[in-house]
Amino acid sequence: MYPKHLHYVWNYTDTDHAFWEEHLTDWLPESIIDAHVHITDPALRRVPMTGEMRRQYWVSEVLEPMTAETLEECYRTVFPGKRVTCVAFGSPDLDYDIDASNDYVQQECSKRDWRGLSLLLPQWDQEKIEKELARPGIVGLKPYYSMIGLNRDTRDQYIEASIFDFLPHHVLEVLDEHRAWVTLHVPKAGRLGHPDNLREIREIRRRYPHIVLVIAHLGRCYTEKHAREGILPLADDSGLFFDTSAVVNPDSHRIALEAVGTERLIYGTDNPVFFMRGRRQFTENSYVNRTNHDFFFNKVRESPEIEANYTLMMYEDIFAIKTAMQQLGITDMASRESIFCRNAERKMKK
Repeated sequence: MYPKHLHYVWNYTDTDHAFWEEHLTDWLPESIIDAHVHITDPALRRVPMTGEMRRQYWVSEVLEPMTAETLEECYRTVFPGKRVTCVAFGSPDLDYDIDASNDYVQQECSKRDWRGLSLLLPQWDQEKIEKELARPGIVGLKPYYSMIGLNRDTRDQYIEASIFDFLPHHVLEVLDEHRAWVTLHVPKAGRLGHPDNLREIREIRRRYPHIVLVIAHLGRCYTEKHAREGILPLADDSGLFFDTSAVVNPDSHRIALEAVGTERLIYGTDNPVFFMRGRRQFTENSYVNRTNHDFFFNKVRESPEIEANYTLMMYEDIFAIKTAMQQLGITDMASRESIFCRNAERKMKK
């Protein structure tokens, strides 16, 4: 039966299926909402990807455009027997036609009863924001600091920007009025715990309390140190949500669970990125991705015996959540349903 092609260079293998059967199938709830996934028509890319562009950042090597049809087939493969839906958005990259990408997401989500977020260009006026939020199936916006301006030499020209540079106040006013969803990828090399991020997120929550504000990737808190610096200071805000996408460190998940509980965590994959096969190793402030594919970033390989046991990083992500919950003695199915389905379901109604 396996291997079965997933997307780009990744296949679903007997190793993956064995991992699913041993660790995940009985533990996960029957219904799953993937609240952080990218879908894109490859034809909407206006500038071809080059080898030089791929080598700027490891994500650029694995973020190949994934259509809605491909995602649908992948869900059937990686979540066998589960009911899966999603909150989807395009690739936040100005090398794509952003308006056409948003059209694609809206149309494909409407066909499948999925929900979508429109990519935000911070230059849009309030009338444009109103039109985006009025689209069937679109429940909010996806801002990103790279949408401030285009620089093909680096994706991080604007990483030190203020949140309000790419999620301006005139946009927030409309979002608040519509009680819309925002998935926020925080800027700064210091990640969520940077004092400016903490201050600005508190300001958003104070001035625009009706927005469903979801902090992506636990605020990019991939290490225990960053989780303590970023999540703990915001733990007392009962209206702030965090998505779990691309976090494979059980310590980060444990801190999030201890700080905010199961009612404010929202599951996401960050696919197509986390179809990558491998594992992640951590230092105090950073991480290293290990994979079995010959990517430019994958210079230090592990032994063939170790690589043979790699599974999908999206499975490692779920397993890290499971490990953290078990460490804390959270064993009830209702808590798992909250993280993997109910929390997103409550907030994405439209």
